Parts: sequence; structure tokens; C-alpha cells
Amino acid sequence: MIVAATGNAGKMKEFRRILPDYEILSMKEAGFFGDVEENGKTFEENALLKARAVMEATGHAAFADDSGLVVDALDGAPGIYSARYAGEGASDAQLIEKLLKEMQGIPATERGAAFVSVIAYISPDGEEKTFRGECRGRIDSVPRGENGFGYDPVFLIPEKGKTFGELSADEKNEISHRARALALFKTYMEKR
Repeated sequence: MIVAATGNAGKMKEFRRILPDYEILSMKEAGFFGDVEENGKTFEENALLKARAVMEATGHAAFADDSGLVVDALDGAPGIYSARYAGEGASDAQLIEKLLKEMQGIPATERGAAFVSVIAYISPDGEEKTFRGECRGRIDSVPRGENGFGYDPVFLIPEKGKTFGELSADEKNEISHRARALALFKTYMEKR
């Protein structure tokens, strides 16, 4: 059993879909109801903070994902602040609205971006590892698709001609940043 240090239902679905051979409990299912302050300066630091807090509180091995959207034309913003880019508690629609406002006037050729995911794993015996996955794409000018969450409807995969919001869960899990990080994590766990 591993505890996933997240309260995000969308991430929990992805974790369970991508790692079907593991018993994964959410923080709440493991009895952790606190908040972890994400005051790190990198995806790696924030993922480790979350995994460490949940492992210490529950006594079980834990993993955490810290992920976000890194936009080239915005000097890497929103980055580690992706979930709070439009203010604390902003909806997905508000996040997208702010991003598109910031991207106004930027031509399609300069709208490159990457989704980044870092999975941090911490065991009760002190083992700590991080695994980084990235998926390159570009920011579309209008949201398309109802699937996924967060910035998915504006993150275009040019070779597919679709946004993450238009891809099925299976299609997304073949190429997403989180799927890539989780694949590295899964390979590591299988070799332990």
C-alpha cells in the first residue's frame, strides 16, 4: 500500500489508472486531512514536502506529484504556481482565462509550453527518490474539449491535432507528463 499525497480527484484517477497493480490510498483514505504548505522553489522540492508530510503522518510509504504548466513566452510561468495562478481557489475556467489573457498577441509559433510532473517517493525507512516527466506542446488560443482538468483544454499536442481536453483518458495517459513520471516511478518500484 502506498499513500498518494494529493487531494486532487483528477490526479487520483490518473494514479489508479496508470498504476493498477498498486493499492493506492488517497490522503483522506489514509487518515491525513491536513494541508501541506508548498513553499519549495521547484517541482521537486514541493513534491518531496508533500510526500514527506504524508509519510510522517501516516507511517506508510507515500508519493506525491507536483506538476504544472511551463510556458516559454511567459518565462516559465505559471510553473510551480499553476494551481494558484489566478488566485487561491480559482476554478479551471479562471486559470485558463488568466493564461489566455497573458498570451494575447503571442503568435502560434511562439506559444510553446510543457507540462511538467515530478513524482516524489518517500518510504518510512528514509528512502527518497524523484522522477520527472515532461510533455511538450503549445498553448491553443481557445479551450477545446471537456476531458481532463486544469489547463488541459488549451494544451495542444500538435502531432495529434488535439488538446489534452480532447484526448481520451487512455490517449492522454500514453503521452502525458504525469504518465511519463509515473512510468519511471513504476519501473523503479518493480526493481526494488
